[in-house]
Amino acid sequence: MISVKVLGPGCKKCQTLESKVREIVSKNNIDAVVEKVTDIQEMMNYGIMMTPGLVINDQVKSFGIVPKEDQILKWLNGG
Repeated sequence: MISVKVLGPGCKKCQTLESKVREIVSKNNIDAVVEKVTDIQEMMNYGIMMTPGLVINDQVKSFGIVPKEDQILKWLNGG
């Protein structure tokens, strides 16, 4: 099972990224748990400087942007 964390306090970009990730996981039948992280300390532990952050299996994949859908899918599939 894939662990996905969307890091962010709840801004518009954070909400957009979270809904996009959930939609991609559902649409592609990916076995993943999507978690929204709003705790500042936990976000700092990942070393991101801007939100939203996207963490897949404890690896930071992006921060400060909402990646394109095909890029998120690629990361979820191990790419």
